[in-house]
Amino acid sequence: MELSNEVFISVDVETSGPIPGEYSMLSIGACLVDNPETTFECTLKPLNRNVDPDALAVTGFSLEELERRGIEPHQAMTEFGAWVKSACSEGDVPVFVGLNAPFDWSFINYYFHRFHGENPFGFTALDIKAYYMGMMNCSWRNTRSSVMAEHLHPMQKGNHNAVQDAIYQAELFRLARKAGQKGE
Repeated sequence: MELSNEVFISVDVETSGPIPGEYSMLSIGACLVDNPETTFECTLKPLNRNVDPDALAVTGFSLEELERRGIEPHQAMTEFGAWVKSACSEGDVPVFVGLNAPFDWSFINYYFHRFHGENPFGFTALDIKAYYMGMMNCSWRNTRSSVMAEHLHPMQKGNHNAVQDAIYQAELFRLARKAGQKGE
């Protein structure tokens, strides 16, 4: 049996609310976990005017500005799909990595299927929180990024900019893998 090379890709999104379809994905940030200088970033036109004011406040975006300057979702997903494909060699498998991956993956999956026809990540995602919980044998509460950072000592910080958050969570994942290999 031939093993495929797994290409870990850290992905973060900013949204206008809690669920895809009803609310819009406003930005995508991604980087290669093991080469975080290789990034993808875009802002999207909103699907509609639905907004959770708290979610929108966190992003720093305005729907009006994104309606003018964001790219169409079809174009965004085509470009992101091409970037994911270019990050992988023949036979490689892209692995979606996220901090609270179920949230980010749900938007990425919805947008890929609705606007691109397929999701290059397939139907799964690797959640850093769950990975860390299993590795550290800790409580779910102790999987918050702030608690992970206290233990892992990353150089990066998150700031609700999708590409910066993708870089930050990629570092957390690399440090968690390293700690797991050492048995910390």
